[in-house]
Amino acid sequence: MKTVQNIYEEYTIMPSLQLHQLRVATVGKMICESTKVSVDVRDVTLACLFHDMGNIIKSDLEYFPEFIEPEGLQYWQKVKEGFIAKYGKDQHIANPAIAKEICLPERVVNLIDGIGYSKLPQIVAGNDVEQKISEYADTRVGPHGVLPLKDRMLEGKRRFDAKNMRGTTPYYRDSEFERLVDVGRQLEHQIFTDTKITPEDITDESTKSMVEELRKFPVA
Repeated sequence: MKTVQNIYEEYTIMPSLQLHQLRVATVGKMICESTKVSVDVRDVTLACLFHDMGNIIKSDLEYFPEFIEPEGLQYWQKVKEGFIAKYGKDQHIANPAIAKEICLPERVVNLIDGIGYSKLPQIVAGNDVEQKISEYADTRVGPHGVLPLKDRMLEGKRRFDAKNMRGTTPYYRDSEFERLVDVGRQLEHQIFTDTKITPEDITDESTKSMVEELRKFPVA
């Protein structure tokens, strides 16, 4: 039986990306276990644990220099090139492809394929509660930990803007960003209408103990 950590090591996932996925999974699992709606906790947890497996493809490895230590830039650049050679240059294609390789259930692969900022409006308009929770969990976790919804989205905007033409062309225009924040708030409201917890209950501190436990989560 492979664990989450076994698979992270098999795919040479950066420690920072491992931690991001583990944090997202803790948020998703926490919500699933507190909602009054019927959801498959395992499916959501697996989707969150493996939703960004190919994200080194899009990574600017020099943006967070602390994330490439102790191995260094050359090591992780070689890993990145290996991912691109195998899966191509689009992480949105790579992520579900890797999920299939891991032999995750089709439902989990579809949840992974459905996660993304650009998909927020259709997720909010839809009726898939497990997709809503998976998406929301990802919108609560930044590179350095769990954040309130708007803070996390603002952090993402700043990072995307900085990477896109080094800030000369905004990745999200202010009007579009505010629209996405509004849609994110709608998603938050939809989820927490039927839960025993509030968004404020989800913090770095409240999720910390579960992170290490999920490294041992059985996968296949």
